[in-house]
Amino acid sequence: MKKTKEQIERDEQIYQISTLVAGKFSPQEVLDKLAEAAVKIIGAKACSIRLLDTESGDLKMRSTYGLSEEYRNKGVVSKNDPVIKAAFEGEAVVLDDMRVDDRVKYKEATVKEGLVSQLTVAMQFQGRAIGVLRLYSPETMRFDKDDIRLARAVASQCAVAITNAKLYSRAIEGARMAEQMRLAGLIQRKMIPEKAPRIPGLDIATTYIPCFDVGGDFYDFQKVGRFRIAVAIADVMGKGIPAALMMSCFRSAVRAYANFEQEGINILEFINKLNRMMCAECTNGEFITFFYAVIDAREKTIVYCNCGHEPAVLLRRDYAIDLNKGGMILGVDQNAEYEIDAFSLEAGDCLLFYTDGLIDAANFDGDMWGKTNLIKTTKKFASLSAELMSKNILSYRRRFVGLADQVDDTSFIIVKVGEI
Repeated sequence: MKKTKEQIERDEQIYQISTLVAGKFSPQEVLDKLAEAAVKIIGAKACSIRLLDTESGDLKMRSTYGLSEEYRNKGVVSKNDPVIKAAFEGEAVVLDDMRVDDRVKYKEATVKEGLVSQLTVAMQFQGRAIGVLRLYSPETMRFDKDDIRLARAVASQCAVAITNAKLYSRAIEGARMAEQMRLAGLIQRKMIPEKAPRIPGLDIATTYIPCFDVGGDFYDFQKVGRFRIAVAIADVMGKGIPAALMMSCFRSAVRAYANFEQEGINILEFINKLNRMMCAECTNGEFITFFYAVIDAREKTIVYCNCGHEPAVLLRRDYAIDLNKGGMILGVDQNAEYEIDAFSLEAGDCLLFYTDGLIDAANFDGDMWGKTNLIKTTKKFASLSAELMSKNILSYRRRFVGLADQVDDTSFIIVKVGEI
């Protein structure tokens, strides 16, 4: 289906938000760009971004788009304001007519500004509210469920971009390169989930071991309904800060594009969007390997696309199946063609997603641990929980490589299929 001009412009704004996560912008530049992008994505009249001052408990106006200076400075907004409290508790607060709503503190300023309806959502980072994103319209009852969904997605990206901008700004203020590397590593670890969402019928364990302070490995999860989960794992070509920044940009794009598919995920369209974006971003031999899958625990199916990544492995009883259908790496050819594949799953199946650092670990003689040892070890402990399987895989690999230094990150995910 051909996209409308409005849809194309919205996708472009989403892309711009994604680039802010990894861009070298000051915090104020990030805030101003985010306020403008939010208005254009939602189609509202104006936007304000307030950030929480933890000392005073007030929300300071940090950026606006489409609002007068007078309205910006109308007065104090506290975290105890009923709208703010509701937003911080996870509610998307819609005021259909601010002129008559008792929750509005500054009615005169609102009328003078020509504002009627308002949508407020919290910006959260690592489960902590850091501020609110507010959208305004001169129409009554302007914001619906679709606007709320878009606003939440934008606010999620805003929170990451704002936090990263603050941390980046602190890092470059008189810090030495070693300190910058340490901070970048902290940022990156916060982007990689410690555990997967709980899905009935699935036992999931994750492992992430960066080789240096920062690296190019990435994985993420997204619940798609009660019994479905999307699994993403990627490896950015390169090491250190450049790879980490590229990974950060890619992670944000994965989340932004996947959020808009919701229940009707179209994996092929999703992969094509990511590839076109990375073709615009990757330079000088940069590229990304990527594996994306949607697992349905109730229907017991997996649908996936492998973009030049190490194939995920389906272990079933005494044999292993490589999930290798897909296409080439991302970021090289914007016209590259991809395909998806599907498998039926059975209770007792084990899925293993990993980056090449897991199997390329070498001992002092230069011998790599390899995929054969990985499969053999995984089968050996197939009766254990996913968490114990992960620990035993790392233990057996450690015995093989000894104290030899490693040169690549290690990331892998184990998914065990059970009964619901």
